[in-house]
Amino acid sequence: MEDLLRGLVPRVLGVLVRRYGSFDACEDAVQEALLAAVVQWPQQGLPDHPMAWLITVASRRLMDLRRSEAARQQRELTAAGFLSADELVVPGPGDADGGDDTLALLLLCCHPALTPDSQMALTLRAVGGLTTGQIASAFLVPEATMGQRISRAKQRIKSAGGEFRMPTGRDLHDRMQVVLHVLYLIFNEGYTATSGTELQRAELTGEAVRLTRQLHRLLSRDGEVAGLLALMLLIEARQPARTGPGGVLVPLAEQDRTRWRRDLITEGTELVTRSLARNPVGPYQLQAAIAALHDEADKAADTDWPQILVLYGMLEQVWPNPMVRLNRAVAVGMVHGPGAGLDLLAALDGDDRLAGGHRLLAVRAHLLEMAGDGAAALAEYEAAARRATSLPERRYLEARAGRLAG
Repeated sequence: MEDLLRGLVPRVLGVLVRRYGSFDACEDAVQEALLAAVVQWPQQGLPDHPMAWLITVASRRLMDLRRSEAARQQRELTAAGFLSADELVVPGPGDADGGDDTLALLLLCCHPALTPDSQMALTLRAVGGLTTGQIASAFLVPEATMGQRISRAKQRIKSAGGEFRMPTGRDLHDRMQVVLHVLYLIFNEGYTATSGTELQRAELTGEAVRLTRQLHRLLSRDGEVAGLLALMLLIEARQPARTGPGGVLVPLAEQDRTRWRRDLITEGTELVTRSLARNPVGPYQLQAAIAALHDEADKAADTDWPQILVLYGMLEQVWPNPMVRLNRAVAVGMVHGPGAGLDLLAALDGDDRLAGGHRLLAVRAHLLEMAGDGAAALAEYEAAARRATSLPERRYLEARAGRLAG
Protein backbone atom coordinates (compact mmCIF):
# COMPACT_ATOMS: atom_id res chain seq x y z
CA MET A 1 0.00 0.00 0.00
CA GLU A 2 2.90 2.34 0.75
CA ASP A 3 4.22 1.96 -2.81
CA LEU A 4 0.75 2.60 -4.22
CA LEU A 5 0.25 5.75 -2.17
CA ARG A 6 3.65 7.18 -2.99
CA GLY A 7 3.02 6.58 -6.67
CA LEU A 8 -0.30 8.39 -6.45
CA VAL A 9 0.98 11.44 -4.53
CA PRO A 10 2.18 13.52 -7.52
CA ARG A 11 -0.84 12.58 -9.62
CA VAL A 12 -3.36 13.55 -6.93
CA LEU A 13 -1.46 16.70 -5.98
CA GLY A 14 -1.17 17.68 -9.63
CA VAL A 15 -4.94 17.37 -10.13
CA LEU A 16 -5.68 19.47 -7.04
CA VAL A 17 -3.16 22.21 -7.81
CA ARG A 18 -4.47 22.50 -11.37
CA ARG A 19 -8.05 22.73 -10.08
CA TYR A 20 -7.63 24.88 -6.98
CA GLY A 21 -4.36 26.71 -7.48
CA SER A 22 -2.92 26.84 -3.96
CA PHE A 23 0.15 24.60 -3.82
CA ASP A 24 0.55 24.84 -0.06
CA ALA A 25 -3.10 24.17 0.80
CA CYS A 26 -3.36 21.37 -1.78
CA GLU A 27 -0.28 19.63 -0.41
CA ASP A 28 -1.68 19.79 3.13
CA ALA A 29 -4.96 18.35 1.85
CA VAL A 30 -3.18 15.48 0.11
CA GLN A 31 -1.28 14.68 3.31
CA GLU A 32 -4.60 14.57 5.19
CA ALA A 33 -6.00 12.22 2.55
CA LEU A 34 -2.96 9.96 2.81
CA LEU A 35 -3.35 9.77 6.58
CA ALA A 36 -7.00 8.84 6.16
CA ALA A 37 -6.04 6.14 3.63
CA VAL A 38 -3.39 4.67 5.94
CA VAL A 39 -5.95 4.39 8.74
CA GLN A 40 -9.00 3.27 6.75
CA TRP A 41 -7.81 1.14 3.84
CA PRO A 42 -6.30 -1.67 5.96
CA GLN A 43 -9.59 -1.90 7.88
CA GLN A 44 -12.10 -1.39 5.07
CA GLY A 45 -10.19 -2.70 2.07
CA LEU A 46 -8.64 -0.98 -0.91
CA PRO A 47 -11.20 1.19 -2.75
CA ASP A 48 -12.03 0.38 -6.35
CA HIS A 49 -10.64 3.73 -7.47
CA PRO A 50 -7.79 4.70 -5.09
CA MET A 51 -6.84 7.86 -6.96
CA ALA A 52 -10.43 9.08 -7.11
CA TRP A 53 -10.82 8.29 -3.40
CA LEU A 54 -7.78 10.40 -2.52
CA ILE A 55 -8.91 13.26 -4.77
CA THR A 56 -12.34 13.22 -3.11
CA VAL A 57 -10.99 13.24 0.44
CA ALA A 58 -8.42 15.92 -0.35
CA SER A 59 -10.99 18.05 -2.19
CA ARG A 60 -13.36 17.88 0.76
CA ARG A 61 -10.51 18.84 3.03
CA LEU A 62 -9.85 21.92 0.88
CA MET A 63 -13.51 22.84 0.93
CA ASP A 64 -13.56 22.39 4.70
CA LEU A 65 -10.64 24.75 5.09
CA ARG A 66 -12.50 27.37 3.15
CA ARG A 67 -15.85 27.18 4.86
CA SER A 68 -15.79 25.36 8.22
CA GLU A 69 -14.39 25.34 11.69
CA ALA A 70 -11.92 22.66 12.86
CA ALA A 71 -14.54 20.33 14.39
CA ARG A 72 -16.54 20.12 11.19
CA GLN A 73 -13.37 19.51 9.19
CA GLN A 74 -12.56 16.48 11.31
CA ARG A 75 -16.12 15.07 11.06
CA GLU A 76 -16.19 15.29 7.27
CA LEU A 77 -12.71 13.81 6.91
CA THR A 78 -13.74 10.84 9.07
CA ALA A 79 -16.93 10.44 7.08
CA ALA A 80 -14.92 10.25 3.87
CA GLY A 81 -14.10 6.66 4.70
CA PHE A 82 -17.72 5.68 4.04
CA LEU A 83 -18.03 7.15 0.56
CA SER A 84 -20.07 5.31 -2.00
CA ALA A 85 -18.82 4.92 -5.57
CA ASP A 86 -21.34 7.54 -6.72
CA GLU A 87 -19.80 10.15 -4.41
CA LEU A 88 -16.28 9.88 -5.78
CA VAL A 89 -14.77 12.84 -7.60
CA VAL A 90 -13.78 10.91 -10.70
CA PRO A 91 -10.65 12.26 -12.43
CA GLY A 92 -11.38 14.09 -15.64
CA PRO A 93 -9.87 13.28 -19.05
CA GLY A 94 -6.73 15.26 -18.26
CA ASP A 95 -6.35 13.48 -14.92
CA ALA A 96 -6.53 9.91 -16.13
CA ASP A 97 -2.81 9.16 -16.36
CA GLY A 98 -1.46 12.05 -14.31
CA GLY A 99 1.44 12.35 -16.74
CA ASP A 100 1.40 16.03 -17.57
CA ASP A 101 0.51 16.93 -14.00
CA THR A 102 3.49 14.99 -12.64
CA LEU A 103 5.88 16.71 -15.00
CA ALA A 104 4.36 20.13 -14.27
CA LEU A 105 4.67 19.40 -10.55
CA LEU A 106 8.35 18.53 -10.95
CA LEU A 107 8.90 21.76 -12.87
CA LEU A 108 7.11 23.76 -10.18
CA CYS A 109 9.19 22.19 -7.38
CA CYS A 110 12.36 23.04 -9.32
CA HIS A 111 11.40 26.70 -9.65
CA PRO A 112 14.49 28.82 -10.43
CA ALA A 113 13.70 31.13 -7.50
CA LEU A 114 14.65 28.32 -5.09
CA THR A 115 18.09 27.23 -3.95
CA PRO A 116 19.22 23.72 -4.99
CA ASP A 117 18.72 22.46 -1.40
CA SER A 118 15.15 23.77 -1.36
CA GLN A 119 14.44 22.32 -4.79
CA MET A 120 15.61 18.90 -3.62
CA ALA A 121 13.59 19.04 -0.41
CA LEU A 122 10.40 20.20 -2.11
CA THR A 123 10.74 17.61 -4.87
CA LEU A 124 11.14 14.80 -2.34
CA ARG A 125 8.16 16.08 -0.34
CA ALA A 126 5.67 16.91 -3.09
CA VAL A 127 6.62 14.49 -5.87
CA GLY A 128 8.41 11.78 -3.94
CA GLY A 129 5.87 11.58 -1.15
CA LEU A 130 8.50 11.48 1.62
CA THR A 131 7.56 12.96 4.97
CA THR A 132 9.37 15.99 6.34
CA GLY A 133 10.93 13.74 8.98
CA GLN A 134 12.28 11.32 6.36
CA ILE A 135 13.81 14.15 4.31
CA ALA A 136 15.31 15.73 7.42
CA SER A 137 16.85 12.40 8.40
CA ALA A 138 18.33 11.93 4.94
CA PHE A 139 19.98 15.35 5.02
CA LEU A 140 20.96 15.12 8.71
CA VAL A 141 19.08 18.20 9.88
CA PRO A 142 16.36 18.57 12.55
CA GLU A 143 12.81 17.97 11.34
CA ALA A 144 11.80 21.49 12.37
CA THR A 145 14.61 22.95 10.27
CA MET A 146 13.56 20.94 7.22
CA GLY A 147 9.92 21.89 7.78
CA GLN A 148 10.88 25.56 7.75
CA ARG A 149 12.95 25.07 4.61
CA ILE A 150 10.05 23.43 2.77
CA SER A 151 7.59 26.06 4.00
CA ARG A 152 9.87 28.88 2.86
CA ALA A 153 10.28 27.20 -0.52
CA LYS A 154 6.52 27.11 -1.06
CA GLN A 155 6.20 30.74 -0.02
CA ARG A 156 9.06 31.67 -2.33
CA ILE A 157 7.30 30.03 -5.27
CA LYS A 158 4.10 31.89 -4.41
CA SER A 159 5.92 35.23 -4.12
CA ALA A 160 7.71 34.63 -7.41
CA GLY A 161 4.39 34.09 -9.17
CA GLY A 162 4.96 30.39 -9.82
CA GLU A 163 2.02 28.89 -11.71
CA PHE A 164 0.98 25.30 -12.22
CA ARG A 165 1.38 25.20 -15.95
CA MET A 166 3.66 23.68 -18.53
CA PRO A 167 6.28 26.19 -19.69
CA THR A 168 7.10 26.28 -23.37
CA GLY A 169 10.07 26.88 -25.63
CA ARG A 170 13.30 27.99 -24.03
CA ASP A 171 11.66 28.26 -20.60
CA LEU A 172 10.72 24.57 -20.73
CA HIS A 173 14.24 23.59 -21.82
CA ASP A 174 15.83 25.61 -19.00
CA ARG A 175 13.44 24.24 -16.39
CA MET A 176 14.06 20.66 -17.55
CA GLN A 177 17.79 21.14 -17.04
CA VAL A 178 17.04 22.19 -13.45
CA VAL A 179 14.79 19.14 -12.92
CA LEU A 180 17.47 16.78 -14.21
CA HIS A 181 20.12 18.47 -12.08
CA VAL A 182 17.96 18.22 -8.96
CA LEU A 183 17.39 14.50 -9.53
CA TYR A 184 21.12 14.10 -10.17
CA LEU A 185 21.94 15.88 -6.89
CA ILE A 186 19.45 13.77 -4.94
CA PHE A 187 21.02 10.59 -6.30
CA ASN A 188 24.57 11.76 -5.63
CA GLU A 189 23.75 12.74 -2.04
CA GLY A 190 22.23 9.30 -1.52
CA TYR A 191 25.05 7.38 -3.18
CA THR A 192 27.88 9.16 -1.37
CA ALA A 193 26.55 11.17 1.56
CA THR A 194 28.39 14.44 2.08
CA SER A 195 28.38 13.99 5.86
CA GLY A 196 27.47 11.59 8.62
CA THR A 197 28.38 8.05 9.62
CA GLU A 198 26.89 6.20 6.63
CA LEU A 199 28.46 6.10 3.17
CA GLN A 200 25.12 5.99 1.37
CA ARG A 201 21.43 6.63 1.97
CA ALA A 202 19.28 4.17 0.10
CA GLU A 203 16.10 6.22 0.56
CA LEU A 204 17.56 9.02 -1.55
CA THR A 205 19.03 6.89 -4.33
CA GLY A 206 15.79 4.90 -4.45
CA GLU A 207 13.67 8.04 -4.77
CA ALA A 208 15.98 9.53 -7.40
CA VAL A 209 15.78 6.38 -9.53
CA ARG A 210 12.00 6.11 -9.07
CA LEU A 211 11.35 9.73 -10.02
CA THR A 212 13.72 9.55 -12.99
CA ARG A 213 11.99 6.38 -14.19
CA GLN A 214 8.71 8.25 -13.95
CA LEU A 215 10.15 11.16 -15.91
CA HIS A 216 11.51 8.78 -18.54
CA ARG A 217 8.05 7.25 -18.99
CA LEU A 218 6.70 10.74 -19.65
CA LEU A 219 9.58 11.80 -21.92
CA SER A 220 10.82 8.54 -23.39
CA ARG A 221 12.41 10.24 -26.40
CA ASP A 222 14.45 12.75 -24.40
CA GLY A 223 18.08 11.70 -24.65
CA GLU A 224 19.26 13.35 -21.45
CA VAL A 225 16.42 11.90 -19.37
CA ALA A 226 17.37 8.45 -20.66
CA GLY A 227 21.03 9.24 -20.05
CA LEU A 228 20.40 10.28 -16.45
CA LEU A 229 18.36 7.16 -15.72
CA ALA A 230 21.05 4.99 -17.32
CA LEU A 231 23.74 6.73 -15.25
CA MET A 232 21.85 6.11 -12.02
CA LEU A 233 21.24 2.44 -12.81
CA LEU A 234 24.85 1.78 -13.83
CA ILE A 235 26.20 3.38 -10.66
CA GLU A 236 23.57 1.89 -8.37
CA ALA A 237 24.50 -1.55 -9.74
CA ARG A 238 27.78 -1.35 -7.79
CA GLN A 239 26.11 -0.61 -4.46
CA PRO A 240 26.32 -4.17 -3.00
CA ALA A 241 30.13 -4.15 -3.34
CA ARG A 242 30.87 -0.58 -2.20
CA THR A 243 31.21 -1.32 1.50
CA GLY A 244 33.00 -3.99 3.49
CA PRO A 245 32.68 -5.15 7.13
CA GLY A 246 31.66 -2.30 9.41
CA GLY A 247 30.63 -0.12 6.49
CA VAL A 248 34.19 0.52 5.33
CA LEU A 249 34.43 2.12 1.87
CA VAL A 250 35.69 -0.18 -0.90
CA PRO A 251 37.03 1.80 -3.91
CA LEU A 252 35.92 0.89 -7.42
CA ALA A 253 39.20 -0.79 -8.37
CA GLU A 254 39.00 -3.14 -5.37
CA GLN A 255 35.32 -4.08 -5.47
CA ASP A 256 34.15 -7.68 -5.92
CA ARG A 257 32.49 -7.28 -9.30
CA THR A 258 30.62 -10.56 -9.01
CA ARG A 259 28.42 -8.77 -6.47
CA TRP A 260 27.39 -6.05 -8.92
CA ARG A 261 23.78 -6.18 -10.11
CA ARG A 262 23.92 -7.41 -13.68
CA ASP A 263 20.22 -6.62 -14.27
CA LEU A 264 20.81 -2.91 -13.65
CA ILE A 265 23.99 -2.95 -15.74
CA THR A 266 22.15 -4.54 -18.67
CA GLU A 267 19.24 -2.11 -18.42
CA GLY A 268 21.47 0.94 -18.06
CA THR A 269 23.77 -0.08 -20.91
CA GLU A 270 20.85 -0.67 -23.27
CA LEU A 271 19.32 2.69 -22.32
CA VAL A 272 22.44 4.73 -22.99
CA THR A 273 23.26 2.81 -26.18
CA ARG A 274 19.84 3.56 -27.65
CA SER A 275 19.94 7.15 -26.46
CA LEU A 276 23.35 7.90 -27.99
CA ALA A 277 22.22 6.40 -31.29
CA ARG A 278 19.07 8.55 -31.49
CA ASN A 279 19.80 11.86 -29.75
CA PRO A 280 22.32 14.70 -29.62
CA VAL A 281 25.04 13.90 -27.09
CA GLY A 282 24.60 15.50 -23.66
CA PRO A 283 26.46 15.37 -20.33
CA TYR A 284 24.29 12.73 -18.67
CA GLN A 285 24.59 10.41 -21.65
CA LEU A 286 28.38 10.84 -21.66
CA GLN A 287 28.59 10.11 -17.93
CA ALA A 288 26.42 7.04 -18.44
CA ALA A 289 28.68 5.85 -21.26
CA ILE A 290 31.70 6.20 -18.95
CA ALA A 291 29.89 4.29 -16.19
CA ALA A 292 28.99 1.55 -18.69
CA LEU A 293 32.66 1.10 -19.65
CA HIS A 294 33.57 0.66 -15.98
CA ASP A 295 30.72 -1.80 -15.41
CA GLU A 296 31.50 -3.88 -18.50
CA ALA A 297 35.05 -4.65 -17.30
CA ASP A 298 35.24 -8.02 -15.53
CA LYS A 299 38.36 -6.85 -13.69
CA ALA A 300 39.70 -3.38 -12.94
CA ALA A 301 42.69 -4.15 -15.14
CA ASP A 302 40.34 -4.72 -18.10
CA THR A 303 38.91 -1.18 -17.94
CA ASP A 304 39.04 0.61 -21.29
CA TRP A 305 40.79 3.72 -19.97
CA PRO A 306 41.68 5.16 -23.41
CA GLN A 307 37.98 5.22 -24.37
CA ILE A 308 37.05 6.64 -20.98
CA LEU A 309 39.60 9.41 -21.49
CA VAL A 310 38.06 10.28 -24.87
CA LEU A 311 34.62 10.48 -23.27
CA TYR A 312 35.89 12.70 -20.44
CA GLY A 313 37.38 15.02 -23.05
CA MET A 314 33.98 15.28 -24.72
CA LEU A 315 32.27 15.74 -21.36
CA GLU A 316 34.57 18.59 -20.37
CA GLN A 317 33.71 20.37 -23.61
CA VAL A 318 29.94 20.24 -23.06
CA TRP A 319 29.94 20.44 -19.23
CA PRO A 320 33.12 22.09 -17.97
CA ASN A 321 33.41 21.90 -14.18
CA PRO A 322 36.11 20.98 -11.65
CA MET A 323 34.70 17.56 -10.81
CA VAL A 324 34.89 16.54 -14.46
CA ARG A 325 38.47 17.81 -14.58
CA LEU A 326 39.30 15.76 -11.46
CA ASN A 327 37.96 12.58 -13.00
CA ARG A 328 39.64 13.33 -16.30
CA ALA A 329 42.96 13.72 -14.46
CA VAL A 330 42.60 10.16 -13.12
CA ALA A 331 41.87 8.89 -16.65
CA VAL A 332 44.90 10.79 -17.99
CA GLY A 333 47.01 9.22 -15.26
CA MET A 334 45.81 5.74 -16.18
CA VAL A 335 46.53 6.27 -19.89
CA HIS A 336 49.55 8.58 -20.00
CA GLY A 337 51.01 8.11 -16.54
CA PRO A 338 50.46 9.80 -13.14
CA GLY A 339 52.74 12.73 -13.98
CA ALA A 340 50.43 13.79 -16.80
CA GLY A 341 47.46 13.54 -14.46
CA LEU A 342 49.20 15.67 -11.84
CA ASP A 343 49.97 18.32 -14.46
CA LEU A 344 46.26 18.50 -15.28
CA LEU A 345 45.39 18.95 -11.59
CA ALA A 346 47.68 21.95 -11.26
CA ALA A 347 45.14 24.14 -13.01
CA LEU A 348 42.59 23.40 -10.25
CA ASP A 349 44.69 24.58 -7.30
CA GLY A 350 43.16 28.05 -7.38
CA ASP A 351 39.59 26.98 -8.15
CA ASP A 352 37.35 28.38 -5.39
CA ARG A 353 34.73 25.69 -6.07
CA LEU A 354 37.11 23.07 -4.67
CA ALA A 355 38.52 25.18 -1.83
CA GLY A 356 38.00 23.59 1.57
CA GLY A 357 36.96 20.23 0.15
CA HIS A 358 38.86 16.96 0.21
CA ARG A 359 38.43 15.66 -3.32
CA LEU A 360 41.27 17.53 -5.03
CA LEU A 361 43.66 16.44 -2.27
CA ALA A 362 42.46 12.84 -2.48
CA VAL A 363 42.92 12.64 -6.26
CA ARG A 364 46.37 14.20 -6.03
CA ALA A 365 47.30 11.70 -3.30
CA HIS A 366 46.14 8.83 -5.52
CA LEU A 367 48.23 10.03 -8.46
CA LEU A 368 51.27 10.66 -6.27
CA GLU A 369 50.96 7.14 -4.87
CA MET A 370 50.81 5.79 -8.44
CA ALA A 371 53.97 7.80 -9.20
CA GLY A 372 55.78 6.19 -6.27
CA ASP A 373 56.09 9.38 -4.21
CA GLY A 374 54.93 7.89 -0.92
CA ALA A 375 55.88 10.80 1.33
CA ALA A 376 53.98 13.38 -0.75
CA ALA A 377 51.00 11.02 -1.13
CA LEU A 378 50.92 10.47 2.65
CA ALA A 379 50.76 14.22 3.31
CA GLU A 380 47.92 14.66 0.77
CA TYR A 381 45.93 11.71 2.16
CA GLU A 382 46.24 13.10 5.69
CA ALA A 383 45.15 16.58 4.57
CA ALA A 384 42.22 15.12 2.63
CA ALA A 385 41.13 13.06 5.66
CA ARG A 386 41.07 16.17 7.85
CA ARG A 387 38.73 17.88 5.40
CA ALA A 388 36.38 14.96 4.73
CA THR A 389 32.95 15.40 6.35
CA SER A 390 31.78 11.84 5.65
CA LEU A 391 33.04 9.41 8.28
CA PRO A 392 33.46 6.43 5.89
CA GLU A 393 35.42 8.58 3.42
CA ARG A 394 37.57 9.98 6.23
CA ARG A 395 38.34 6.50 7.53
CA TYR A 396 39.22 5.31 4.03
CA LEU A 397 41.64 8.21 3.51
CA GLU A 398 43.17 7.65 6.95
CA ALA A 399 43.63 3.98 6.09
CA ARG A 400 45.43 4.87 2.86
CA ALA A 401 47.66 7.24 4.79
CA GLY A 402 48.28 4.63 7.46
CA ARG A 403 49.32 2.05 4.90
CA LEU A 404 51.88 4.46 3.44
CA ALA A 405 53.13 5.47 6.89
CA GLY A 406 53.50 1.81 7.91
